[in-house]
Amino acid sequence: MDVEAPRDEPIRFNRLRRKVYVYRFHHDGLRPFSRTAWGVRAEVYDWDDLRAEVSSVYGPMGTGGLIESVSIAVVKPGTCQVLERFHFAHGTMQGEMYWAMAQLFMQQGPQALPTFPRPPRDWNNEDVRFNLARRLAPKVQWPAQLDLESRTTP
Repeated sequence: MDVEAPRDEPIRFNRLRRKVYVYRFHHDGLRPFSRTAWGVRAEVYDWDDLRAEVSSVYGPMGTGGLIESVSIAVVKPGTCQVLERFHFAHGTMQGEMYWAMAQLFMQQGPQALPTFPRPPRDWNNEDVRFNLARRLAPKVQWPAQLDLESRTTP
């Protein structure tokens, strides 16, 4: 599983199309050796159908066991029925910050975002000499049609 998962699972927000593009790795614990149940899928969602959810779970860990994360729920249009969820951030504070920046970008555009001292990471170009799993993991490669659609205006 470590060498089949991609190096990153990026999310692209296209403000003018009001779409969100998610590059996700799927795996099926019931079929661990199936090639069709595992792999990368790029999915497109409408911005208006997304909701952020915070969850916390206790697990057997040496640090106390509380695991907090933020996920994005895709809801059926006009209802609160959740169709699916995907991971967004590991911590509550980090997830709130990222979700606030996503909302700010989708409402006001890139000029409303804060300036960052360092450019964002590109996992495809990162030095992975000391991490064997990341070195063997496939690079993020968006399908050509979705790559073009997610970067352009309607």
